[in-house]
Amino acid sequence: MEKGLLPELAPVAEGPCPGELQDFDSLVQRHRPRIFRFLLASLRDREAAENLTQDCFMRAYKARDQFRGGSSLGTWLMHIAANLVRDHEANSRLKFWKRKLRYDVDLNDVGDWMPDHQKSPEALALAREQVEAIWRAAASLSERQRTVFLLRFVEDMDLLEIAAVTGMKEGTVKTHLFRAVQSVRFGLEEGK
Repeated sequence: MEKGLLPELAPVAEGPCPGELQDFDSLVQRHRPRIFRFLLASLRDREAAENLTQDCFMRAYKARDQFRGGSSLGTWLMHIAANLVRDHEANSRLKFWKRKLRYDVDLNDVGDWMPDHQKSPEALALAREQVEAIWRAAASLSERQRTVFLLRFVEDMDLLEIAAVTGMKEGTVKTHLFRAVQSVRFGLEEGK
């Protein structure tokens, strides 16, 4: 191997921002709201979302030396969070409680997901009704469709980011998103 290639390879092996990973408290402060919001939207259970948010950052901390910079830190953390959701959903011991808790999200928390907290009470009530209708429609989606739908519309991620988080190809993400949007629209029309 030529000696001229070694300096170019060294930064990639260390990761793109080793200082950012070393200041893990700042990393948590910056990314925690987005990770929690995604987990809460996915699970619709505040306690489980809080626990999995902690698990996400614990896993990231333990694996910080393995991060090589193939994606942004935010995408890497969302990938961990998406895997935690999948593991949580697959855990058969929690199926009874999952069904019980699925609809226990306090709709007052929805205000945390809305970008403008200065809206009139009437506008907030209408927005809450719309969000509740979307939740009901999204509840019937498959796990993959729901994950893609939430990453796109709750987290405002683009298709390539969603592909990186979920490990799917971009075309597969498009297909799941298209089907999810169709199902939610159909569910909203049925609910009228």
